[in-house]
Amino acid sequence: MAYISEKPGIGIRLPSIASTSATRPTRRHKTARGDGTFSYGLPLLILFFLLWEIAPRLGWLNPIFFPPLSDVCRSWIGLAESGVLAKHIGISLQRAAIGFGLATIVAVPLGFLMGRYSLFEKVSDLLVQTLRNTSQFALLPVFILLLGIGEASKIAITFYSSVFFLLVNTISGVKAVDPLLLKAARSMGTSDVDLFRKVILPASIPSIVAGARLAVKSSIFAVIGAEMLAAKSGLGYLIQQSQLMMETGDMYAGILTMTLIGLIVNYLLVWFERWATSWKGQSDTSPH
Repeated sequence: MAYISEKPGIGIRLPSIASTSATRPTRRHKTARGDGTFSYGLPLLILFFLLWEIAPRLGWLNPIFFPPLSDVCRSWIGLAESGVLAKHIGISLQRAAIGFGLATIVAVPLGFLMGRYSLFEKVSDLLVQTLRNTSQFALLPVFILLLGIGEASKIAITFYSSVFFLLVNTISGVKAVDPLLLKAARSMGTSDVDLFRKVILPASIPSIVAGARLAVKSSIFAVIGAEMLAAKSGLGYLIQQSQLMMETGDMYAGILTMTLIGLIVNYLLVWFERWATSWKGQSDTSPH
């Protein structure tokens, strides 16, 4: 807790960023709950994979169109050993990363401005909402016409699909900062730069990371869709070509690879959120 004195002899007790209520769970308890969620969900995932293996073999599903999981794994190993899978993964990740990176560069600063300055938000909100409610795939032909069928159009659709998740969550994070913290910092003569760096940014990180998790998924989905329609490389192209050639094992191997990449990136962002907000855990364990 911090004490801010506006007049001699008068103190106003205000909470600091790192302060937590007595009812907030500790970092150790949060981690335990996260581990418990994974362990509880694992049996259902294993059951799903077992059904995938059994259903085609028992004739419940046509193995030509839905091969057993073991056949898909063999196809995945074959693609990995030949180097084809790594090539397509690298191309897709490069496109998604560039689009996501550009979206972060644009959305996060813009979100801080819109969340912090109400006049700027009023001026720009209508345009943002109009663009946000336009489907990225509806604009794909426009990107292709304007930018061609090369890398630029695929990066553009990836950027467009992820920028608004980051923007909206950044705005929400800035607006959710406790006004008492801002008032306390202002009363101590904190500059705008320090206010942003020491108060607004740390308090907004959880919301920004939540937006980033959604944006990463959207960027991967978008680049896969774009590669299916207008590309000669990438995971989307691999999935589409395998479907056309009736190589369903390779097709499902590509789909599983895309899913695995999404999971890995998601949990990396979860780890980053925990690391970036570690001051909360330190605060929870500190004496009051």
